[in-house]
Amino acid sequence: MAGHPIVHVELSANDREAAGKFYSELFGWQVQDHPEMNYATFEAAGGPGGGFAPVGGNMPAGQTLVHVGTDDIDASLAKVEQLGGTTLMPKTEIPNIGWFGLFKDPTGNIVGLYTAK
Repeated sequence: MAGHPIVHVELSANDREAAGKFYSELFGWQVQDHPEMNYATFEAAGGPGGGFAPVGGNMPAGQTLVHVGTDDIDASLAKVEQLGGTTLMPKTEIPNIGWFGLFKDPTGNIVGLYTAK
């Protein structure tokens, strides 16, 4: 994953079912609800997929979070720190899916890192 592509986009949602219905009807996105994770995913034709994340913590209302693919989340977070950024969430497992981490860049943007299982 040397190119570090954008692999997942999260939109904050107070009501993931309403958000999923809206975007499904607006853009034809395929939405799948995951109530056990309090999350819904979407597939957007021609672009990265994403999800509807609950509002709170690092995901305030109105937030869009971009996840960048990496082969080594720990190494990427170490480089973030070297470059003046801050780790907000260390490498964390998403059961049966992969791992993610969150960081804040020196200008205040929050970005996710993702590695597939």
